[in-house]
Amino acid sequence: MYLRDLLRLTLSTFESYRMRSLLTGLGIAIGVAAVILLTSIGEGLHQFVLSEFSQFGTNIIGIHPGKTMTHGAAVGVINSARVLTIDDAEALRRLPFVEHVVPVLQGNAEGRFAGRSRRTTVYGVSPDAPQGWHLKVQVGEFLPQDDPTSARAFVVLGTKVRDELYGSSNPLGSYLRIGGERYRVAGIMEQKGQMLGFDLDDSVFIPTSRAMELFNREGLMEIDLTYQATAALDKVEEGIRRVLVARHGSEDFTLISQQQALAVLSSVLDVITFAVGALGGISLLVGGVGILTIMTMAVSERTSEIGLLRALGARQQQVLLLFLGEAMLLAAAGGLAGLLFGIGIAQALHFAFPALPVYTSPFFAVLAESTAVGIGLVAGVMPARRAARLDPVEALRTE
Repeated sequence: MYLRDLLRLTLSTFESYRMRSLLTGLGIAIGVAAVILLTSIGEGLHQFVLSEFSQFGTNIIGIHPGKTMTHGAAVGVINSARVLTIDDAEALRRLPFVEHVVPVLQGNAEGRFAGRSRRTTVYGVSPDAPQGWHLKVQVGEFLPQDDPTSARAFVVLGTKVRDELYGSSNPLGSYLRIGGERYRVAGIMEQKGQMLGFDLDDSVFIPTSRAMELFNREGLMEIDLTYQATAALDKVEEGIRRVLVARHGSEDFTLISQQQALAVLSSVLDVITFAVGALGGISLLVGGVGILTIMTMAVSERTSEIGLLRALGARQQQVLLLFLGEAMLLAAAGGLAGLLFGIGIAQALHFAFPALPVYTSPFFAVLAESTAVGIGLVAGVMPARRAARLDPVEALRTE
């Protein structure tokens, strides 16, 4: 039997048993569609969360006061004997491979201008913040380079604060009162949007030393340090530890690199994506059972046909390939339909709910289709072997 004859005979079976073939393929299609839909949502959330965390860059290390220590099975944070200071940040600037250092202090205060007031988030930062955090100034300039311990009272506004307090007027050069002190407006930031629930547009930026006075704080919340992309992370961290231990007398701080945090987060999100994909895979198994059932029935219905093929000289291997091919083609066609259906539903959900991130990974698409074909192959083995082992004389007697 030639290959073209084998394919023609297989396709003619689909035409003869259209409803049966449709229902069999539908079971696989639903399974593949479920896998594609769930993994598209999972992968979309994966990319969204990683992009949110990495929008400030990946070559960044956060230095936090207090040392995280492990004792047996318990994890605790021991308060720092010495707080992180602006002088610590300035000392870190002299390390090799360091590009920008941002001493950070955050709080909440009321901003007032011309009878209008708004409660907003206040970030105490250094002039390096736009470069270190990948921010851009839309109008004007960022904070000027002053003595970091006694900087002048300048403020840079987020777009939402500008809109609420100034409307359509130009705020540059005006004085905004924050917590009872006057700050001269130096610039306006570009719209950044929200990051994990924090609205960066509804905020203002003032010098770190001014924020420490405003919130009556002796130390910083953290120091963000960016380093050259070609530098080894362990070398940079070693330098940070050496400088701060020399200044503090002990390692009373914690280093959290963006690369390490993203690696851990990515592994967790990968597990979640595979888990939701496995849930959809249950539907594929159900579709495989459907193929097994239908193909077993097909052998009984086509016993005389099998006997005729064997009487005409078809070998057992050829009969085996005929039924295996039929099961695989059914699964492949159903998988392709489910693939298109799943992608369509995912995109429709994203269109209806733009806030829902959706991304169909080519890897999961190929994996789902390959799994569908594999399930069709496995499910068709038993009925195909049964058909191939039929005695041709006994099979013809069923006519």
